[in-house]
Amino acid sequence: MRRACLTTILAALAATAAAQQPPDPVPPAIIARNEARQATVRAVKLDEPLRIDGRLDEAIYSSITPITDFIQTLPRNGEDPTEKTEAWVMFDGERFYVAARCWDSAPPAKWVANEMRRDANQVRQNDHFGFMIDTFHDRRNGYVFYSNPVGGRIDLTEADEGNSNADWNPVWEVRTGRFEGGWTIEMAVPFKSIRYISGEGQTWGIQMRRAIRRKNEWAHLTPLPTVMGGSQGFFRISAAATLVGLDLPPASRNIELKPYGIARSTTDRVASPLVNNKGEGDFGVDAKYGITANLTADFTYNTDFAQVEVDEQQVNLTRFSLQFPEKREFFLEGRGIFSFASFPTTGSSGGGSSTSTVPLLFYSRRIGLNGGRVVPINVGGRVTGKVGKFSLGLLNIQTGEESASKSPSTNFSVVRVKRDVFRRSAIGAMVTNRSQSADVPGAANQAYGLDGVFNFFGDLTMGGYYARTETDNVSGDGSSYQARVEYAPDKYGAQFERVKVGDAFNPEVGFLRRRNFERTFGEVRYSPRPKRIRGIRQVTMTAGVEYIEGSTSKRMESRQQTGRINVERENSDQFSFEGGTNFEFLPSPFRVARNVTIPSGGYGFNDWTARYAFGQQRRISGTVQFQKGQFYNGHINALTVSGARVSVMTRLSVEPSVSVNAVTLPAGDFTTTVLRARSDYAFSPLMFVSGLVQYSSNDRLFSTNLRFRWEYLPGSELFVVYTDERDTIPVGFPTLKNRALVVKVNRLFRF
Repeated sequence: MRRACLTTILAALAATAAAQQPPDPVPPAIIARNEARQATVRAVKLDEPLRIDGRLDEAIYSSITPITDFIQTLPRNGEDPTEKTEAWVMFDGERFYVAARCWDSAPPAKWVANEMRRDANQVRQNDHFGFMIDTFHDRRNGYVFYSNPVGGRIDLTEADEGNSNADWNPVWEVRTGRFEGGWTIEMAVPFKSIRYISGEGQTWGIQMRRAIRRKNEWAHLTPLPTVMGGSQGFFRISAAATLVGLDLPPASRNIELKPYGIARSTTDRVASPLVNNKGEGDFGVDAKYGITANLTADFTYNTDFAQVEVDEQQVNLTRFSLQFPEKREFFLEGRGIFSFASFPTTGSSGGGSSTSTVPLLFYSRRIGLNGGRVVPINVGGRVTGKVGKFSLGLLNIQTGEESASKSPSTNFSVVRVKRDVFRRSAIGAMVTNRSQSADVPGAANQAYGLDGVFNFFGDLTMGGYYARTETDNVSGDGSSYQARVEYAPDKYGAQFERVKVGDAFNPEVGFLRRRNFERTFGEVRYSPRPKRIRGIRQVTMTAGVEYIEGSTSKRMESRQQTGRINVERENSDQFSFEGGTNFEFLPSPFRVARNVTIPSGGYGFNDWTARYAFGQQRRISGTVQFQKGQFYNGHINALTVSGARVSVMTRLSVEPSVSVNAVTLPAGDFTTTVLRARSDYAFSPLMFVSGLVQYSSNDRLFSTNLRFRWEYLPGSELFVVYTDERDTIPVGFPTLKNRALVVKVNRLFRF
């Protein structure tokens, strides 16, 4: 009886959910909506391939009614956009197409279109049009493609509504054009570049987006909550429209081979013995094989990442390490599956290094890097994808020896399994193994954990994890857990988090910034959108408390109480003011600078920070920040210019960055300075040269990184990279420490 009742309830819920979905549009209709403005879109099958030139002059554009009823997400949620957009969704036997005519009442001189490089973040800050497709219609994962009026493109994958990977670089085509009254775009994605289930009558999810950046206006195909903002709209895959009418060709095994050849000249005056202009060549290969429609195997042999840009120097005035972002392509692809206890994205997120105290069970930079040295990766393999409702990630990497960092040959293994539950929730498990511990010579290290993230009503998210680590011949508390609750609608919000890390918890294939602590954190938010204050889009006020005590000592080690107000203007500029009271207990002396050490003991201090961020759509943008107050038993004055960008012209940009921290302490005064300048010149969307020059007073290093990248054939690239690092301690011209010139070419073969 109970089972029958449960079956009846589930059937009723399924019927209710189905009733909410608009019926399939009957030809010649292209789109159908219900009262909630949810949409079902019919894809149009083409008899012959579409010519991708951005002109929109084929007969299909006049014979098929376009989709025009886009919906504002910002600034006026739910209203019609201020500019008209016409969009078409089509396919043939080889490619999937999305095209649009973007009407704009302003002349081209006022459009925001100043970035041509592929995957550059600035493309998102330009006028643009794009789409997301959920090819397995699981309402969790998708592929994203968009472009601006000058052809700058971005392609990325979304996993679990928030884990995005912008370093996924599939083969696809986009062309843009102009007409009297706006601009046009045609995009074609080969079915070989994506995963899907073949056959007639397939159903996908689809979302489309139009951004008009001078107005800071974002519009989508379906209604989205205001809290998603504009740029985060593609993350809410569960709110996408339904795409029907897809008669898809047989999915190929998508076999890809990408061999590479490399030549380099290296000078290393730190190594022993010294290396001077040593020439060498090498080769390797990456391979990809589609095991099933949604399960892919990747293999790599003699992996080389010489083309990757060097890390940006950072100021760190804490006694803990910074977590730097991964930039290597092999580890970036599929990284969403390997995320552990990550929450879905509900708003904007930053980049750069992280100061989070929450440990990571898997941090790919632990593989192939050690002490600033590159450790050779001999061979590796990875399997990622989905089997039914299960997401699966398997990784095995074998590294070689590296004498300078004293790294032994080591095997790294990761197993990740996650199961979808309910609509936007998941539970999972992860196991990692490192055959040679970095902390205990000759020992092995393992970590394993269970995690879950549960979303209710779209705004309430609960989750956490429990994990343990084991290292041979190491005893102690090897456990860690997190419990987190977040309520995040647009106007109000609250968050609570509890994290515990034992004294012996040490995930050596992961990242741990701090150990042996228990952290309690709480924050409340009030974010009204005042309609009577001209020029102000939203005011956000937050108040938070963080309390950290020793896991074994139960002694308070850190406490931070902060209040913050942020004002977002209609033109994307933002101003914020933050003040806080802090307490830090130093169990041992803290060497904060080269010749300055703060004695052990407890310190209470206060500070405040003011910021002004110029909207990133401007030709000159960036954030200026000033901090003033106490610092332990002294004082600090800090000036930072970050995220700055000067668009000299459509093809050329310069990104300067400055961070100066002047600290006065009884133990001595010091100033840390980091200067950085990046410049990019795009010959075309697929060919550019970039330079990164930076100086750090803390390390007294001056470094240069110059990169030329040319995608000479779809998926095939040529790189020329020059890197050097110089010591500025001697008087006069900086002394060379190391230098390298690399030429690397790869070639993609698809079967």
